[in-house]
Amino acid sequence: MMSQRSALSRFIGIPLHWQIAIALVLAALVGWLADEHTTLFGASLMEILDFFGSLFLNALKMIVVPLILSSIIVGVRNMASQNAFGRIGGKTVAFYVATGLLSVCTGLVCVNLIAPGETESARALGTALPDPSQVMDKVEGRGMRDLVEVLKRAIPSNIFAAALEVQLLALVFVGVVFGYFMSRLNGPAGDILQQFWVGLHDLMILITMWIMRFAPIGAFALVGKTLLVSGFAALEALGLFFLTVLLALAVHFAVWLPLLLRLVAGISPYEYYAKIAPAQLTAFSTASSSATLPVTINSAEQAGISNRVTSFVLPLGATVNMDGTALYECVVVVFIAQVYAFASGIDFGIAEQMIVVLLALLTSIGVA
Repeated sequence: MMSQRSALSRFIGIPLHWQIAIALVLAALVGWLADEHTTLFGASLMEILDFFGSLFLNALKMIVVPLILSSIIVGVRNMASQNAFGRIGGKTVAFYVATGLLSVCTGLVCVNLIAPGETESARALGTALPDPSQVMDKVEGRGMRDLVEVLKRAIPSNIFAAALEVQLLALVFVGVVFGYFMSRLNGPAGDILQQFWVGLHDLMILITMWIMRFAPIGAFALVGKTLLVSGFAALEALGLFFLTVLLALAVHFAVWLPLLLRLVAGISPYEYYAKIAPAQLTAFSTASSSATLPVTINSAEQAGISNRVTSFVLPLGATVNMDGTALYECVVVVFIAQVYAFASGIDFGIAEQMIVVLLALLTSIGVA
């Protein structure tokens, strides 16, 4: 018993990101050794993992709305008070556009060089695909209409409904408007509102730190359940496609972003990545930018970034800066086009791929 307690104490004593990493390795082992029908003490292992994974994910989602609103309102208010809103906002948008283009172009290059849609297994998949004319009938005119709907949702008709449905673009817009005009509100009313939102933000950060104590359990449960359901069979059927996506993500994560950190920010990528490791591992486990946002803000502030910057840049980034999503969408579209090109003789040239780049950037907005 004492040795078990000692081992548990040593595990708790190691840094959080290593705890999560160990949990992910154990989850992979569970996914390899067990399946969705495995039982533990008479109960379904998948249901057990689903229970604990849902508890952790729900706890993170619980604080997303108040954290986003309080962070953006406080951040915009502080920047507007110091006449820095336009400068920081402009740099933020420029950075998001640049990294988004880098990610999509990286995915485009990788999928064209590797050509996962031209393999024998992919060609076999192409025989089961529906006729191109049927697909065109379903998606005709959808691109622009969907984009218009995204832009319309940015301004909510009901603030409470937007919060209830976690419409991130709408919450960002409301936060920016509230924060900007709070900076123009003088007297006791402005001070009271400032104290309220700052207090709410600090409270959400404290709750986040408490929830993150259970991150290893949550990461193990979420990833373990996913692997129990899907297993590793999907990797065998579409292995080259998965490798293409992973390679493109690795280039973006390990080449472009470190270069930007070094050249633009002038800081060590290795030291910074080590400090934000909990956020990276939580994002991998939850597959949700919005659910990871509390951890991201906490990690960034622990890395020495000022609250004035994190409270505005990170909630906005969790909504519109979906580099991974845009990259993945680009690879998927070209992969399917490669499969169709063999099965139906459809040409998918450079002009069409440039349209994919633009649409991947636009459609990734708000997918958090």
